Amino acid sequence: MLMLSLRLVFIAGALVYLYLLLTAWHRRWRSGTLESTPFWKVAAIGGCANFLDTLGVGSFAVKTACYKHFNIIDDRVLPGTLNGQCVLPTVVQSLIFIGVVKVDPTTLIGMMVSAALGAAVGARYVSSFDRQTVRILMAVSLLVVAGLIFAGLLGLFPLGGEAMGLAGAKLVTALVGNFLFGVLMNLGIGLFAPCMTLLYLLGMHPIAAFPIMMGSTAVLSIFSAGTFIQRGAFDAQAVVAVALFGPIGVVLAAYLVTTMDLGMLKWLVGGVVIYTAWSMYAAWRDERRQGEATLRAQPSL
Repeated sequence: MLMLSLRLVFIAGALVYLYLLLTAWHRRWRSGTLESTPFWKVAAIGGCANFLDTLGVGSFAVKTACYKHFNIIDDRVLPGTLNGQCVLPTVVQSLIFIGVVKVDPTTLIGMMVSAALGAAVGARYVSSFDRQTVRILMAVSLLVVAGLIFAGLLGLFPLGGEAMGLAGAKLVTALVGNFLFGVLMNLGIGLFAPCMTLLYLLGMHPIAAFPIMMGSTAVLSIFSAGTFIQRGAFDAQAVVAVALFGPIGVVLAAYLVTTMDLGMLKWLVGGVVIYTAWSMYAAWRDERRQGEATLRAQPSL
């Protein structure tokens, strides 16, 4: 009954979001202000990115790299576009994994609520955070965690487990961690890899992280994307393209994940953590270089 209620909540949120999106798209189409964004190119990027997203690799970094390389999306509307594009794929992810992976309901709902609260509370205070410091600290921390994961896989360090839920101090740790990850989403730092890593370190089965991290992100994205749509700060053509074709990548990857054995899943977690650490470092490095270039371009007094 509880799982059915969760699914209905996700479906209702997705339908409301879809109504807002299509209404905004139609309004722009009728007024002649619809973007000339290449629909099929964005759809292909979105399908591939959401395939990787379902494996635990956040889609934001993949999409951003592609959009910048092909000069597709205006930077001004990039945040709203990325948030809008992830709604339906993450809802589909949640519906699939909540139905297939049997996670302890207390752990699942608690983690979803804590992430949503983190995003809501963090939106007020996150502007005072130093984005660059957060990025480099996350990169270093994830590299350390990756080292522990691979040490465990090689039999050098005891790690991981097969639990499908948490209790006591471990549950409290997970809730606090997911609250923090919800806060960091306001900085553009994805929840998937940190959440997956934390749950794995707390002794949960690797696949148990999938419905938790996807359910948390689905709840967050419905509200955040709706705000961007109301403000008009998004590329409607690009969002519709990924809304239609992103879920296809999700379904293909979901089959792959749910048929993997435990050993393969553990290696997947390690790979995702390494990739995310590199993405954090690359973002830190690029922004630092941009800052240095801006300083050099300023005329000396």
